[in-house]
Amino acid sequence: MIDVNGIRLHIAEQGEGPLVVLLHGFPESWHSWRHQFGPLAEAGFRVVAPDQRGYGGSDRPKDVAAYSILHLVGDVVGLVHALGEERAFVVGHDWGAPVAWHTALLRPDVVRGVAGLSVPPPFRGSRPPLQAMQERFGGRFYWNYFSRPGAADAEFAADTRTTLRKLLYSASGDAPDAGRPEQALVDPERGWLTDAPDPEVLPGWLTEQDLDVLTESFAPGFTGALNWYRNLDRNWELTAPWQGAVVTPPALYVYGDRDLVPAFPGTPELIERLPDLMPDLRRKPLVLPGCGHWTQQERPAEVNEALIDFLTELRDRRTAGRAARGVATGPYPA
Repeated sequence: MIDVNGIRLHIAEQGEGPLVVLLHGFPESWHSWRHQFGPLAEAGFRVVAPDQRGYGGSDRPKDVAAYSILHLVGDVVGLVHALGEERAFVVGHDWGAPVAWHTALLRPDVVRGVAGLSVPPPFRGSRPPLQAMQERFGGRFYWNYFSRPGAADAEFAADTRTTLRKLLYSASGDAPDAGRPEQALVDPERGWLTDAPDPEVLPGWLTEQDLDVLTESFAPGFTGALNWYRNLDRNWELTAPWQGAVVTPPALYVYGDRDLVPAFPGTPELIERLPDLMPDLRRKPLVLPGCGHWTQQERPAEVNEALIDFLTELRDRRTAGRAARGVATGPYPA
């Protein structure tokens, strides 16, 4: 447990070297990075994955407004400094990706490099997102369902283990309709889970033990996690000063070709333009065939290889640059 930005965060940590912060998404926890700890630590990095606010063993503020993107970025910056570092590499998946991207956007001085899995970098639209999706899909888009106070909270908490099993499977590359954006539409009267497929056997990347850990982390409920969605329009308002700004630190983007998020309206066109929009995107977006939404869990080997290549290139380049200038690097660069 560590005190950060006025709250307490639970973290998992392994390794020594330059700091890498791993940020999970919904409905996940630090455990979603279980396959990354060992390889990144062995590659010479200090790996830290928090349960983000509202999740797992971390604090769950009651105020919905306490889950804005500025609070979430503040948690990351505060965590880096609380760990005794000035800068870090930041990697995020699902909701963790917008937090990572926005940390790089708002505090490039703190971010040595940024990687996002599934969700591409933020380019602020012309309208509040909840309002736009409400009008486009008649209130059936899952963001709108999640934003209704108490609705998804009660549905998901009725049987936590079944909820998580269905959510994880239905968005994975193993599901029959994987990658189809209509999966994200919800009948508000029937709820999300009624029509969600429930596998007889878990996919190979998810064990019953993994599900045990995740189920325990959601024992207090889903409200804190859902409050992130309830801030989507507030985030749009708060980020107005950065309209048109781009992420400047070195960047990497990875996604699966059976992930429903990159298929959302307008997202394929955005991904196609990323090499032109991102001034320091280190490679074209990496597409993982057959991979669904849970990128680092479904394809750990490919994700680890991409992350290690990205991180070591930046680390080693900095080390070489400091050595050439006659600056002492110590056991590892700052």
